[in-house]
Amino acid sequence: MATDAKQRPVYVISVAAELVDMHPQTLRLYERKGLIRPGRSSGKTRLYSERDIDHLREIRRLTQELGVNLAGVEEVMRLQHELDDIQDEFEAEIERLEGEIRARAQTHALPSSQDAVTDPRDRPVYVISIAAELVDMHPQTLRLYERKNLIRPGRSSGKTRLYSERDIDHLREIRRFTQELGVNLAGVEEIMRLRFQLEGTRARLEGRIGDIQQDIQSRMTAWRELPSSQTGYCGP
Repeated sequence: MATDAKQRPVYVISVAAELVDMHPQTLRLYERKGLIRPGRSSGKTRLYSERDIDHLREIRRLTQELGVNLAGVEEVMRLQHELDDIQDEFEAEIERLEGEIRARAQTHALPSSQDAVTDPRDRPVYVISIAAELVDMHPQTLRLYERKNLIRPGRSSGKTRLYSERDIDHLREIRRFTQELGVNLAGVEEIMRLRFQLEGTRARLEGRIGDIQQDIQSRMTAWRELPSSQTGYCGP
């Protein structure tokens, strides 16, 4: 898979440093901070993948172009690694399940997918005044964060902003980054962009796996209900 190629550790530290225009010592520092996770050869030599190179370029963009401090960069990269891991995990699971489908494939039509169940934490319930009180912020601050796309409240039929429990969690995280860790707004925007991407990816891939699992179950049920003459199975 293309993902496998991007993960293959191929570059020694001197080449990786040259590719991203950094000093090798900087790469070692970023590794100690957990910002990148290079592989190792059998002789314990650091080897960097295309994905590592992409991460290093992103770190440089955050620090040099956006002025994000190290605490903000650490959070961005933690989310990026989590996103990478969950994508790898779900891609492997989807590949396994699709292989199972191919192994048991029949001529029956696929069942229709069930409607996705909405997470209760995503239900918009709080008006802006209550949400602001819950997170100890001014309502105008919440409006600013919405314009910056840091939060995405729902709307009632009358277009009133309504915030969910997940929105409240996001607002508390934003306050922690800005007030406790000193992350600038550009850094917070990157963090929340990745947070939304991670949540969306997880929901999408979990739904995909659920569909595949349902398909496997339906196919296996149909297989068991077919007369043996229609299955094509002739015995050992």
